[in-house]
Amino acid sequence: MRQLFALLTLLLVLTVQAQAQQKFSMADAFLKRGVFTPANLRQLQWIPGQTQFTHVAGNKIVRVNAPDMKADTLDLLPQINEKMTALGAKPLESLPGLTWINGNECWFRTEKDIFTYSLTEGLSRKNWYPAEAENVDIQDKTYFAAYTVGNDLWVNIGGKELGVAKSEQDGIVYGKSVHRDEFGIFKGTFWSPSGRYLAFYRMDESMVTQYPIYVLDSMPAVAREIRYPFAGAKSHHVTLGIFDTQTAKTLYIKTGEPAEQYLTNISWTPDNKYVLIAVLNREQNHLWLNQYDVVTGNLVKTVYEETSDKWVEPEKPAVFLPGSNDQFLWQSERDGYNHLYLCSLNGKAMKQISKGSTPVVSFYGFDTKGENCYYQIADETGLNRYVVACNLKTAVATRLAEDVGTHNGLINSTGEWALDVYTEASTPRDIYLSKVGSKSGRKLVFSAPNPMIDYALGATRMVTLTSKGGFPLNARMILPVGFDPAQKYPVLVYVYGGPHAQLITNGWMNSAELWMHHMAQEGFIIFTVDGRGSANRGFAFENAIHRRVGDAEIEDQLTGVEYLKSQPFVDPARIGVFGWSYGGFMTTSLMTRPESKDNYKCAVAGGPVIDWRMYEIMYTERYMDTPQENPDGYAKNSLFQYIDNLKGRLLMIHGTSDDVVLWQHSLRYIRECVRRNKQIDYFAYPEHPHNVMGRDRVHLFEKIELFFKDNL
Repeated sequence: MRQLFALLTLLLVLTVQAQAQQKFSMADAFLKRGVFTPANLRQLQWIPGQTQFTHVAGNKIVRVNAPDMKADTLDLLPQINEKMTALGAKPLESLPGLTWINGNECWFRTEKDIFTYSLTEGLSRKNWYPAEAENVDIQDKTYFAAYTVGNDLWVNIGGKELGVAKSEQDGIVYGKSVHRDEFGIFKGTFWSPSGRYLAFYRMDESMVTQYPIYVLDSMPAVAREIRYPFAGAKSHHVTLGIFDTQTAKTLYIKTGEPAEQYLTNISWTPDNKYVLIAVLNREQNHLWLNQYDVVTGNLVKTVYEETSDKWVEPEKPAVFLPGSNDQFLWQSERDGYNHLYLCSLNGKAMKQISKGSTPVVSFYGFDTKGENCYYQIADETGLNRYVVACNLKTAVATRLAEDVGTHNGLINSTGEWALDVYTEASTPRDIYLSKVGSKSGRKLVFSAPNPMIDYALGATRMVTLTSKGGFPLNARMILPVGFDPAQKYPVLVYVYGGPHAQLITNGWMNSAELWMHHMAQEGFIIFTVDGRGSANRGFAFENAIHRRVGDAEIEDQLTGVEYLKSQPFVDPARIGVFGWSYGGFMTTSLMTRPESKDNYKCAVAGGPVIDWRMYEIMYTERYMDTPQENPDGYAKNSLFQYIDNLKGRLLMIHGTSDDVVLWQHSLRYIRECVRRNKQIDYFAYPEHPHNVMGRDRVHLFEKIELFFKDNL
């Protein structure tokens, strides 16, 4: 019996060990995200005006009362579907995305209808829009819907469909995002608070260069023309229209000349009388926050003005305090970090609300009285995130929790209660409930189990390096599974290097992607450095790239290589590098620029910018000025001139329908390699845009994996 017990114990131990050493494939890393992603509370939200929050479990709503944590369950789907069937609508297979209006009512949309659901009165259809509609924008009080069909703009007002603006010719677009989604722009319509007015973009890009994107399934292949504004060339012209739903008339805001300017960050005053537009010159070094009258279209005044010898980049619209038609918060990097400023339309001096070397990352909102605001900051290292409550009168700010890691906040409308969605390197996700202002009594609402518990993962080391520019740099190293410090390992460096990105945080697994851990299972060290130019480290850190993209970034990547080569377990002859987009530009630079000579054995450059004269106006001119103004900067960072320096193996990959970094970049690079008798590996993904997505993404990363296995 003892022998049998011992055998069973041994088998159990071996089974546990085998489970702990389980590996996953590259395909698993992309196709089984549901398995590997930490669990969460779905549709987590506060009910406006209440101390209750809700989330969805299965197809039911769990409603929790914050003060006593008592919960009940609302099974709404059967009643919703019963009424939808009676209305002739298609029943729902699962609970839709619901937004609470108050403690009794919520609203949701389907593929063509807008509904409200009342706990006391049931389902009501409020409005509709056609199935072919795009860019649907629903006003959350009236349920009026704005949408585009082709390049035309429509609205549906209580079931009545009205044409707002019809494209007069090719190249004129209404109601869509403009300025190529820069400056925080992601849509083209903006409802007024009451729903009477709709502000919308009109974009005339008829003067912008046309560029062919080939459609392969036609016989013969045909070109789909897009408009692509190259740096230093003609830019599109944008104006802002105001549609009055009561009169069905439109006027255009008189934003004036020059036509080549950027109209960004549209916001309404709460009384519906004015719109604020952050107007930016094409040079992107002078901003005017202008107030316009929506009845006349006239400029009322410039409320705020900012200039810089580098760039000014507005990304967030003005947010008005509750109950005020005058006071609002504005975000600016004017003091070197992104901060909140209390401004007013009446010309009173602006007041800085958030301060210090901890930039504001996200703004959450106000309490109902407008006395306090809530936002998220990055700390001085850039790695951690904290939720802050700040009194607008005193500017005294308080962190709601001090645990090192990443905190995301959901604050109830009264400002009394907060949900803290928290992660750190070894914490998949914990959700805490606390009373705002109280340092005690925090309650754990939800804790996600570790989805990687049964898988073999290499250890992650966080490293701080010193840039030659004087800044501390965050670096992340993932060691191979079964790491032996006496061995020599190949290293795969993953790089982006450009603005608006941060690859390393103190979040779950330090923000490393699953494919990196798969490569670590295959015996690679995976290494990443967030160098100068990347996000959330302050304006001086970011603007080191001004007029000379690539220089500071390469210097910081080489600081990372120096560190790698100082490690006894790194094989200095087997270091490879991989990056996409700006990372593709960086990868190609690191393989060919003279200052990086012989550091990398091989590389994969995806969707690479090869010559910044071939990239878009809005992004490129912010960092580089125009080619006419900065010829030396553009010349130095054109990668054609460094092809003769290529020694290792370089695999270049591009989507043939890429409308961000045009296919022409890598095609011209290949042509020049052929002319100079330089061998290069190349692969194209037919009809994929800038990112290869879907099932084909597995093919992409399996190709990358095989390349590094063959060459490192």
